[in-house]
Amino acid sequence: MPSWLLAALLAWLNSVCLLPAQDADPLPPSSRVPRAYVTIAQDPGATEAFRPFPDKVRLMVNRAITNLTRKAAVPAAWRSLVSTQDVVGIKVFSAPGPNSGTRVAVVAAVVEGLLAAGLPPNHIIVWDRQITDLRLAGFGELSDRYGIRVAGSAQAGWDENTFYNPDSPILGNLVWGDFEFGKKGDGVGRKSFVSKLVSREMTKIINITPLLNHNEAGVSGNLYSLATGSVDNLIRFESSQQALTTAIPEIYSLPSLSDHVVLNITDALICQYEGGERALLHYSAILNQLRFSLDPVALDVLSIQELNRQRQLADEPSVKPNLKLYSIAALLQLGVDDLKRIQVDTLP
Repeated sequence: MPSWLLAALLAWLNSVCLLPAQDADPLPPSSRVPRAYVTIAQDPGATEAFRPFPDKVRLMVNRAITNLTRKAAVPAAWRSLVSTQDVVGIKVFSAPGPNSGTRVAVVAAVVEGLLAAGLPPNHIIVWDRQITDLRLAGFGELSDRYGIRVAGSAQAGWDENTFYNPDSPILGNLVWGDFEFGKKGDGVGRKSFVSKLVSREMTKIINITPLLNHNEAGVSGNLYSLATGSVDNLIRFESSQQALTTAIPEIYSLPSLSDHVVLNITDALICQYEGGERALLHYSAILNQLRFSLDPVALDVLSIQELNRQRQLADEPSVKPNLKLYSIAALLQLGVDDLKRIQVDTLP
């Protein structure tokens, strides 16, 4: 989308936010047909004391993927999304640790499904930004158990030919590990380079993110996790909610990222509505759900709705969600941000 058009749409968004709420749906009937589909698998006994039961989680994953893809068998369901020649990167959110981040049991069930579909173990990569976070969260055991690869995008290095360069350049405070760290000259610090792990190795991406709040993005969800896990020079965005709101959907929309995403999963076994990347399980609710969709935006706005609901149930202070980020994502055609246009199928 041209930068002038995006700017015009953002101006329109700001203007409509000032309008009073309307009870009537202004959309014509033909436009109210759901355009995003979410499948929720649930099991009240999937966890105990915040720990998932792998066998029950495996059944939930299998039920969700076969229902979402309308395939009778698990291998056929996965093969409808990936081929045996693909190199599949399973993006997790590991910094909050094993209890508040993406849970190993969920990823293990997805890995088993891909293996059953015929993918060689060396074609499966569980990844996040930092290999240390992955190991501390327990993902290293999946490499030992299945022979797959566990990798950090920062450790893979940055692709000098693939980058995000916003139209309104924000000069970054480069740190060690960033591609241009230590370099001098005009334009240094104005680009965020994509990891070689993303741009050169993986052909398909599966997002698995926890139902975990984020103070600026609203939720540490599919858009935030993939965007921040794939590029360097992040400090310039994380220090400003306004910059983050624009950067996250624009980074996600890079062809090397969005064109390769085939599935998004919200690990909603536990909903942590406060704390962000800190494990604060006393601010959590047990949902025992896994949410599957091809649409990352739909899952994220549903997560924000759930986080708000759990805060209300816990009598915690309300939080004004950052919905503009997801409105921009919808304008960039990354998904659906209108809750009325999302069809949710909850499996019995």
